[in-house]
Amino acid sequence: MRSRTAFLALGSVTVGAAVAGGVLFLGNGADAGNSGGGGDLPPATTTVVRTDLVLSKTVDGKLDFAQRRAVKSAVDGTVTVAASEGKTLTMGQALYELNDKPVTLLYGPVPMFREMKAGDRGSDVLQLERNLRDLGYGSKLYVDIWYDDDTAAAVKQWQKSLNRDPTGRVGKGDVVFQTGQVKVAKADAVLADQVGPSDTVLTIASTKPVVRAQLDQNDGALASSGTKVEVTLPSGKSVTGKVAGTVRPEQSESEGGAVAAEGITVEVVLDGGASALSGEDSKASASVKFVSEAREGVLAVPVEAVVALRGENGGYGLQTVDGDTSKMVRVQTGMTADGQIEVSGPDVREGLKVGVAKS
Repeated sequence: MRSRTAFLALGSVTVGAAVAGGVLFLGNGADAGNSGGGGDLPPATTTVVRTDLVLSKTVDGKLDFAQRRAVKSAVDGTVTVAASEGKTLTMGQALYELNDKPVTLLYGPVPMFREMKAGDRGSDVLQLERNLRDLGYGSKLYVDIWYDDDTAAAVKQWQKSLNRDPTGRVGKGDVVFQTGQVKVAKADAVLADQVGPSDTVLTIASTKPVVRAQLDQNDGALASSGTKVEVTLPSGKSVTGKVAGTVRPEQSESEGGAVAAEGITVEVVLDGGASALSGEDSKASASVKFVSEAREGVLAVPVEAVVALRGENGGYGLQTVDGDTSKMVRVQTGMTADGQIEVSGPDVREGLKVGVAKS
């Protein structure tokens, strides 16, 4: 995705010289504080204002769900029931069917890495037994790391309910462990597709809604977790949020095959949670404004009002105007944003009239 507005440099910016309308404002550092006659008045004036300065970048985003990941088949087979895109699945439900048998979603952090059978032990056995108990097949089951006869008996009961052969063993391709309920983001394999261990059958995500956006490689500071954002949703409603983290860039198709998108892909969580996206068009784009720095209630002038002072003291100043007289006052400069620059100093106040190049 391409940025829709120009990126303003991060951090405080020091002005080397203010140029506008072809006029370069240069004052004499030794003259700071001295009054000038009417002939020294600037061609135009502006006033010092108190305002908020915000450094930001705005990019396109799209509504999505967090933690997208691929689910690959563990065994060779034919897809007899494809995954249902958009469906939310919970423990015990089928993600899809392979060879006319369900591939069941169970909860747990340990992936299915082996066939489980009597005599086995391990953390995968423990999480299997927890699922059997929670699904109602563990009335005689003592939940531990041991796959014993009671575990096998509970598995047989469960297999009968799924129209599987009651073997008492859990095959490597029978279940998929995930940490909780999931949403089917994409059905990668359709009915009658032949799949194997290297093939993605479906793409799942958590049920937590996010806005996914892509930044340029040099925008690393904006991709930090906790960076504040303002999101304009497809309906036009504005909501606030923050960066939750970065994710693997999505793949795009090309003549040479799938290619990862360039840049940094981030997920943004909204302060309103799922309710913030209620009624929004999930296929339409959102606008994501990343706020890298903000200064509230500072004194500011147009960048063109700042004068680079000559002399050994150097620095920067403003040409203040009072009636038909003017004088140069020294200032400290701070952050710049949207053509304005933060200024401060003992002689600077809100409403002060200062010189500026004539546009």
